[in-house]
Parts: sequence; structure tokens; C-alpha cells
Amino acid sequence: MKRIKLYSGFERFWHWTQAVLILFLAFTGFEIHGSYTFFGFREAVRYHNIAAYLLIALTVFAIFWHFTTGEWRQYVPTLRNIRAQLEFYVFGIFRNAPHPTQKTALNKLNPLQRITYFGLKVFLFPLLVASGLLYVFYRYPSRYGIEAINIESLRFIALAHTLGAFLMVAFLIVHLYMISTGETALSNLRAMITGYEEVEQSTTTSTLEGQQT
Repeated sequence: MKRIKLYSGFERFWHWTQAVLILFLAFTGFEIHGSYTFFGFREAVRYHNIAAYLLIALTVFAIFWHFTTGEWRQYVPTLRNIRAQLEFYVFGIFRNAPHPTQKTALNKLNPLQRITYFGLKVFLFPLLVASGLLYVFYRYPSRYGIEAINIESLRFIALAHTLGAFLMVAFLIVHLYMISTGETALSNLRAMITGYEEVEQSTTTSTLEGQQT
């Protein structure tokens, strides 16, 4: 095993800030839907909108960072080794089998993670942002003489936004479970806090690290 740095300071800041904002958006969003009462409807709407704008701003910075550093390549989907990865999660993980994908600074995500995160970034997150903005600017702000978005009904927008919210919550639940599937139950969590993780050393890993250097 070798201790290597996988996650930069910005990646960790982005990850935890994004997590807090998404959880807060889910909490206030379900209150807006009447699931419970905590802040009150008016305040829940106000806090929900503020958190949404903060998340959009964070995402803009994250997109800039990913493209300027080349880290966007980490999320490009691949089918290579995907069968082995599926078999590991279904059977191997319960038999203490070795992980089929070795983590390196150049390859932090396994094939299933790449597909999942690609779907989140390209489909789910844009769905939530677009439907949320349509909610906010629906026939607003007409008092300034600006033509509003003329939509017959918010029904489909509401359904799309709510569907996206449930999918995001489902992802968070699975994500929390997957955190515990590292070398130890807390190794993945610790890595996202410190930036460092213990990974299995191999010839392939050494070669990749040499190329990065």
C-alpha cells in the first residue's frame, strides 16, 4: 500500500460545499412541498432560492477549474473494465476480492463512477437547474416591463424538478453506502477530508505517477 494525494484543496472544498448545499436544498425543497414544517413556507422558499444561486455560482467556478486543470477527463465515460467492476460490487466486495480498478491521481474514478457522475453533470444537474430557474422566473419580474416566460402551466416543470430532486436524494443514499466500500469503512471519507488515500501499489500505478511527474 502507498499513501498518495488524490484530491486537491479545491476538490475537497467543492465536494463538501456542494454536499451541504444539496442537502439544504433537499431539506427546504421538501418543506416547500408540504412534507413538514420547519422554517415556514415563505422562509423555506427564500432560503431555497439563496442556496440554489450559491450552488450555481459554485458550479460555474467548478466548471472553470475542471477545464483549466484538465480534470474534466476524469468523468469521460468508458466501458473498459466495466464488467469486472459490476462483478466486484455484486459479488467480489463480499468476498474480499481485490478492486478491479486501481486509483491514481490520473484515474480517480472507476468505470461505473464515471458513467454515474457523467449522468449527474450532463443530465440530472442541468434538469434541476433549468426547471428551478423556470420556477423562479415564471411570469416574473413583470413589474419592470420585462416579458415573462409565458408558460401555460407549471405542472410539467414541477414534476421535472421534483423527479430530479428524488433522483438526487437516491444518488446521495447510494453515495453514502459506497463511501463505506473502500479499504476500510472510513478510508474514502478520510481521503475526501485529508486529500490522501492508501492505494495498492503496482507497476501500472508507478508508471502513471511517473508520467504525471
